[in-house]
Parts: sequence; C-alpha cells; structure tokens
Amino acid sequence: MSMKTPRKQAELPRTQLLAARAFASIERFLHIEAASGIVLLIAAAIALVWSNSPFAASYTRIWHTPLSIRLGQFEFSHSLHFWINDALMTFFFLVVGMEIRREIHEGSLSDRRQAILPVIAALGGVVLPALIFLGFNFQPILRNGWAIPTATDIAFALGMLALLGRSIPGNIRIFLLTLAIIDDIIAVLIIALFYSGGLDYTGFLIAGFGIMLVLGFQRIGIGSAFGYIIPGAIIWTGMLITGAHPTLAGVVLGLMTPVVSVPMPERPLDTLSRIANELTGQNIKMEYEHKLARSLRKLKLAQRELLPPVVRVQKALHPWVAYIIMPLFALANAGVSISSKSFSGDHEIRIILGVVIALVIGKSVGILSMSWISVRMRWGQLPPDVTWKGITLVGLLAGIGFTMSIFITMLAFEDHNLQNAAKLGVLIGSFTAAVLGLIWGKIQTEKQTLDQ
Repeated sequence: MSMKTPRKQAELPRTQLLAARAFASIERFLHIEAASGIVLLIAAAIALVWSNSPFAASYTRIWHTPLSIRLGQFEFSHSLHFWINDALMTFFFLVVGMEIRREIHEGSLSDRRQAILPVIAALGGVVLPALIFLGFNFQPILRNGWAIPTATDIAFALGMLALLGRSIPGNIRIFLLTLAIIDDIIAVLIIALFYSGGLDYTGFLIAGFGIMLVLGFQRIGIGSAFGYIIPGAIIWTGMLITGAHPTLAGVVLGLMTPVVSVPMPERPLDTLSRIANELTGQNIKMEYEHKLARSLRKLKLAQRELLPPVVRVQKALHPWVAYIIMPLFALANAGVSISSKSFSGDHEIRIILGVVIALVIGKSVGILSMSWISVRMRWGQLPPDVTWKGITLVGLLAGIGFTMSIFITMLAFEDHNLQNAAKLGVLIGSFTAAVLGLIWGKIQTEKQTLDQ
C-alpha cells in the first residue's frame, strides 16, 4: 500500500505559507478587544514619559509642526495637533456614529424595553459626575469642564472587561457596550450644544450640500465607501466653518450609513450557490486555474455584498481607528508635564480632584443607583445572568473616560495649565477605575470558580 502525502493548500511555497500564517496571527490580534486598550495605554505611557524627559521640548514642538494642503492658489495650513484632533478623529466619530446606527437598528437600542435600563443608567453616569465636578469647580473659569468626566472610553472599558476572561457573562459585555454607546451619544450632543463657538450659518449650507450629495449617491446606488470621500470632506469643511467641532461630520456620516445591503443584479445567495456548483464541477488543473480564480473573485464579492454597508465600512475602519488614530490621539494629547510647580495652584488641584472623584466614584455610584431606581420602579429589568455585582463592575469600568474625556478637555479649556490638570485627572481617574474594575471582576470570577 503506497503512502501519498495529501496536497495541502495546493502546495503553496513556504514563503507564502509563512506569510499566510503571519497575516492570520495579525488578524486575530487585531480582533482581540483587549489589544486596542493595551495599545492605547502604551501610547499614553509613551506620551507621559516623553513629556517629562529631557526631550520634553521636542514633544511640544512636534505637535505644533505646520502641515499644509495646497491646490493651486488655495492653501489650508494647520498644526499636526489640529490634523490629529480635528481631522483624523473624524474617523473615530464615524465609527461611533455607525455603532449607534447599528445599535438603533438591530442592537440593544432597537428594543425599547431592553434599552430603558442602560439609558437610565447612562444618564446617572453622566449627571452625577458632572455635579461632582461642579461641586469642586463652580468658579466661572473652571466650570466649563463639567462634561470632562461624563464620557466612557469604549475601547478601554471593553478591553479591561476582556482581560477578565470568558467567565464574565456575555450580557454584562452587551450592557457595558450599550451604556458606553449611549454615553457617546450624550457626549456628541454635549460637544455640539456646549462646546461649539459662535455659529456661522454659511457652514450649515455647505454641510447641508454635502449631506444632499450623500443622499443622492445612496439613491443612485453608489456602494463604494471611496465614493463618499468628497461629500464627507464637504460636510467636514461645513462643520469647521460653522464653528461646531468638525469631527461631528463623522457622526453625521455614520448615522447615514445604510444598514441594509444594496440590491445586486443577482442575489448574493444565488451567486454563492452557482459558483459553488461551478467549483465542484471543475477539475483543478492548469487550464482551469484562470476560471477558478475568476469564480473565487466572484465568490468573494458575493460574500462581501452579503454584509450591510455599515458593517463593511466599520470592519474596514476598525483596525485603522483602534491601532493608529486613537493611539496617535493619545500620544499627542496625553503628554502632561508632572511637576510640583505645574499643579500647585488652587485651580489645578480643584480640577484634578473633581475629575478623579467624578470618574472613580461618580460614574459607578451614578450608574448603580439609577439602575437600582429603574428596577425598583419597574421601568426596566436586569438582563439575564446579570446581577448587581455585575452592574457594579460595569459602573467601575465606565469610569475609564480617557479618549473622549481628553477630547472634551481640549475643547473646555484654553489655558494650558488647566488643560494639563484636567488631563492628569483623566489619566489618574481612568487608571484607578480600570484597576478597581479588574480587582472587583477578578474577585467575582474567583468566587464563581469556588462555587462551582
């Protein structure tokens, strides 16, 4: 009996096999939620070390490097810091907008009864931290930062939850995700209503024109995301001219992204079935390889078209936002010069205390208390497998404000010292909330293991 080695992966060359394995490993890494939080943490740590090192001057200088776009006589010039905070972060808000769109269409926010509890909990997690901050900082020069501790960093919070492992019930993750998305909705509204300057209505006309272009493109069936770059740029420019923060253009586009696939001449399922039949009827020989390649391309296209546009775009943007844009934002904004002189003033101390206590205590107490009131009054009910200890874990992890809190800090204060104080408060508060959440979660998972 002769032993023949089966042909594996069509006898790909060794280099291709190694490359395929490497890309598979990278793809798995990119989809681990904990990874994005870790990358963000590393970027923030680098910023802190850099801004307190002998090279601190270079940290400040690099973010003020001017970058320009020129088209003939037209020139648009801003600092690198502006391009990161006001341009690249638009893609972050685009993903946020798409997450909100999906949740409203098919997620937890699509069912009113299911959405009531996280909505009320999120309101508690916004109102109480804001009141605590104002309790420390009611002076006119300081109270503009009231919204800093109201936000939750989705990537960080879910990343910390993922570190606790699979023993955490899935409904806790869904509850935290829903609450964080509602937090983002509130944060977007806060930015639009309270942190936009005097509005220039010419910008609204320009943004409106961009929105009409998007609607027109969707109407005629343009499915490629690249087709919406120019309308998106027009909306962004319009928002910039209005005085509202231009990153809100990302939210607008995200909310407009279709949640239903564009109809194809042939149904994707029919295409899949037809090509599967073609492939099973062919012998894979050299003369058929070009036919096979063509069939596989059609198969890949059909598989892609089965996904709604909102899922396709979000899936494509996720690695770029999570592993490039957000770490860049952290690197550019988390650098705080920590010295006794920087934070010796009464205003700076008040801001730091207000932000830290609001994030660590205000968030968790606000979420837990409003959840309890909601259940007690029978407005909502706890999800299956979620106990009050689980809600406490959600409250602690929701105190990780980081990205959105730092973003609001840059809008709330123009004074550099006040900005640094608020950023330090966000870093301390977010780190403390993360550690407390991990400790609490670890205790609960160990208790479950012992009980079993």
